Amino acid sequence: MASPNTVTRDAAADSADEPTLYDRLQHQVALFARRAEQTRLGGVGKARNSMDRAAYLLLNRLDREGPMGVKALAEGMGIDSSTVTRQVAPLVESGLVKRASHPEDGRAVVLALTHDGKERLEEVRQSRRDLMALVTDGWSEHEREVFCDLLDRFNIALSDYHATINRPAD
Repeated sequence: MASPNTVTRDAAADSADEPTLYDRLQHQVALFARRAEQTRLGGVGKARNSMDRAAYLLLNRLDREGPMGVKALAEGMGIDSSTVTRQVAPLVESGLVKRASHPEDGRAVVLALTHDGKERLEEVRQSRRDLMALVTDGWSEHEREVFCDLLDRFNIALSDYHATINRPAD
């Protein structure tokens, strides 16, 4: 991966008036982030805008990976434990997540998705699937696949970059 210091001007943009490929890319990413926040990728119907991003990502991880401790959840999401603790509190309070004893170490606590949490998560997922179908209605299945693959690759590259720059010095 090229570091910001090694990125050179895009050869296709020779005039000062024409944005470089990296100019266009960063602008499109900024627009995507703003639009994602505007809609909160909240879907359509009654579940629209009904779950914030942090809650969705936490519930999704617990659903896919099963019960886990705060530290494991934080590491898997690339955030610190205090942030997870703060974000999980309202989910526990609302009954979407429960605290339980660790099956192997009764002194430790794990977080687990409740039945209500699973139902709520599935409702939001369906609403978001409906939104994705709506906004990509004119796209072919192949275009959706390519976009998804490239977005996945981009997110992995960003995650790897942040893991590298946030790694403690030896």
